[in-house]
Amino acid sequence: MDRLVNTVRPYAWGSVTALPELLGQEPTGEPQAELWMGAHPGAPSRADRGEGPRALHELIAADPEGELGAAAVARFGPALPFLLKILAAGIPLSIQAHPTLDQARAGFAAENALGIPQDAPHRSYRDANHKPELICALGDFDGLCGFRRPAEAAALLSGLGVPALAPLIALLGAEDESEALRSTLVAVLTMDDATAEAAVRDTAEAVEKAAAEDPDGPYALYTRITRGFPGDRGLIAGLLLNAVRLRAGEALYLGAGVPHAYLHGVCVELQANSDNVLRAGLTPKHIDVPELLKVVGFTPGAPDLLLPSPVDGAPGEELYPVPIDEFRLSRFTLDGREREIDGRAPQILLCTAGTARLTAADGTVLELARGESAFLPATGTATRLDGAAATVFRATVTL
Repeated sequence: MDRLVNTVRPYAWGSVTALPELLGQEPTGEPQAELWMGAHPGAPSRADRGEGPRALHELIAADPEGELGAAAVARFGPALPFLLKILAAGIPLSIQAHPTLDQARAGFAAENALGIPQDAPHRSYRDANHKPELICALGDFDGLCGFRRPAEAAALLSGLGVPALAPLIALLGAEDESEALRSTLVAVLTMDDATAEAAVRDTAEAVEKAAAEDPDGPYALYTRITRGFPGDRGLIAGLLLNAVRLRAGEALYLGAGVPHAYLHGVCVELQANSDNVLRAGLTPKHIDVPELLKVVGFTPGAPDLLLPSPVDGAPGEELYPVPIDEFRLSRFTLDGREREIDGRAPQILLCTAGTARLTAADGTVLELARGESAFLPATGTATRLDGAAATVFRATVTL
């Protein structure tokens, strides 16, 4: 077992207080957006095995089968296939979508062929992997996920009474729902700056007025955008998406092509080991409209909330089911009784409440306080887990 030393990513949209509170640290006064736990070379976790801290991806590269197990290496390759995060949004982060595996490989190769440095701000593909993801709320968590049905989006825009939105409302009336959404998003992202500035200004004023009149109405959530990103056309793009509020323990799975944005709150996020993001707004970062339109899926519909279900043969463990094998997220709510964790696959354990204790087969004990995590190599032997009033998330793979 390795206690992990993890990196906080200080993106501008991060909360100033949420991660420090979770980690038991004093706020720095700067935004702290994401705590990364894993082996992504962009911000790898570190572990000390008696010779000083070493990056987790370097430890794995030195002995892939010893760290990940032969079955995981055969199935997913010689790298940890998932990345675990705690995400703390103080203001909205970008409306975005992620590519399929084939799209990521093609995009990464194309940008490499053009000689674009991998850390260049105008680069769209940082690696050759896809980025499906699962988020699980640790408290109330607001976001946008997937396209509304065009008729619903048109009604929402119409309700604002903004003349500048009339052309978009007309586009949403197309018979083919996918084409209606595509043409409307294209119109939002490509309108000239002067037109966009006026449309966004009038829309923001109408959103603020409607939210003040009805704080529980459909426009209230969008005031996070008007105040966090004034003047950004992502406000109008966001009105095309479903507004979602997760309660603690509720989750969402986001596959390739699903447009989404996280607006406010703290969640556990588990994803494939990638940093590929195509953006549509609410960001000062690079927006590549043609590439985004290749990636986004324009199928409308409300997102399905996930709740955990008990794992057969594993008392105390609840699983959030997802349709891929590269990552698997489950949760233990500990009540003083000891649980057993299978050791055939690599895994990261994250404590989000209370104090948890891990006991290896050789008797080694590792305690995890709130916000702490551990890497368990695939030894083939079980690890015992216990704690009182503690919550532990388990990130691993399905073999």
